[in-house]
Amino acid sequence: MAGQTLFEKIWDKHVVVARDDGQTLLYIDRHLCHDGSINGFGQLRAAGRKVRRPRQTFATPDHYTPTHTSDLSTIEDPLAHEIATAIDKNCEEFGVTLFPWGDERQGIAHVVGPEQGITLPGITLVCGDSHTSTHGALGCISFGIGASEVAHVMATQAIWQRKPKTMRINIEGTLGFGITGKDVIIAIIREISAAGGTGHAIEYAGSAIREMSMEGRMTICNMTIEAGSRTGMVAPDDKTIEYVAGRPFAPEGEKWDQAVAYWRSLPSDDDATFDKDVTLDGGAIEPMVTWGNSPENAVGVGETLPDPAGEADKDKRAAMEAAYDYMDLKPGMPVTDITVDKVFIGACTNARIEDIRAAAEVAKGRKAVVQTLIVPGSGLVKKQAEAEGLDKIFIDAGMEWRLPGCSMCVGVNGDDLRPGERSASTSNRNFRGRQGPGSRTHLVSPAMAAAAAVTGRFTDVREMKQGN
Repeated sequence: MAGQTLFEKIWDKHVVVARDDGQTLLYIDRHLCHDGSINGFGQLRAAGRKVRRPRQTFATPDHYTPTHTSDLSTIEDPLAHEIATAIDKNCEEFGVTLFPWGDERQGIAHVVGPEQGITLPGITLVCGDSHTSTHGALGCISFGIGASEVAHVMATQAIWQRKPKTMRINIEGTLGFGITGKDVIIAIIREISAAGGTGHAIEYAGSAIREMSMEGRMTICNMTIEAGSRTGMVAPDDKTIEYVAGRPFAPEGEKWDQAVAYWRSLPSDDDATFDKDVTLDGGAIEPMVTWGNSPENAVGVGETLPDPAGEADKDKRAAMEAAYDYMDLKPGMPVTDITVDKVFIGACTNARIEDIRAAAEVAKGRKAVVQTLIVPGSGLVKKQAEAEGLDKIFIDAGMEWRLPGCSMCVGVNGDDLRPGERSASTSNRNFRGRQGPGSRTHLVSPAMAAAAAVTGRFTDVREMKQGN
């Protein structure tokens, strides 16, 4: 029998029925909901249905909640206020576990899931948000679903899916000084394109991935969707098991021992075959900055912006020219000549304690020259950062220490850019208008964002960190 990949092992254990047309009914172990899941609850209520497995469903508000105040009554938009507050009633009515607004466990769903031990190796996990791919860093199959699919999972604890192909992306070698998971995933997307993973489930492997922290792996899996794939995964190892141990919803006692034995069987077999293999030299990656309106529009901080004239594909060339026009940039500009108006450090991509520490290391003893929002991914991240004195570092630097939430990643909660403003952002999308109408977004790591905050332009953070 041929060896199996990590993805195939988990998929096969969760098949309820496979149809001749290629559609598979897949059992779902854990379902995460957020305030934007309001439509799913509404569809369930209208159909007179219950949540099939409420103990396997978890919720927390994140998208529509403010980060500058704990008072939800200050939300001016009536629809946003309804969405942000309805989650309490919905979870109580349907018996769903809720980490409510004001609870220290509340935060961004993709931070809360791993943090609480809801996310486990070997499971299937879904959420009504495309960046559910984050959870695959723990060695599970996780993907985002639409509003009608949210209702379907609530009602049946299963979902119809077509099995994707498999891709392995190997990052070999040793990452250089100051290089993070954010730099790695942007470099990957630049290499394979924003559509490179379409139709595939991606497994990240190689020596650089094995050496990476769990937080770094989550950042990489988070942006898998930006590479065209819905599912990114890293095989569980000792780091994964150590990370999960003792978390509130993790197995205990004899069940823990059984779970660990199963998790250790999950890594792809040596003779497993992938439909596509890609290898990158991790040692060649430098701090990355995106310049256009797709994450594949990226360069290293020491590079100049590319010339569309050198692009043979006429459609890509036209897209590059349009991006330059929208972003008000010119080919050939050094990245370090680009100034920013605002800095955002947070989002499900980069709002964990490791990210906050990296930003604080750069901010310490320096002063922000542009408005800078520091938004922890959960109340527990906020609590830990404050215990370490990181909040004081940011406040002393003139930065804003905010409450947990999605914040400026997506402009629906009051945190956004004005038309024409430019941000250095640790979020995951640089699409037109993502951070507000007419906004211009550049994706970077937390350390690079902090460097931009204190210099007002993109700066090679490695030079600043060597000076510390």
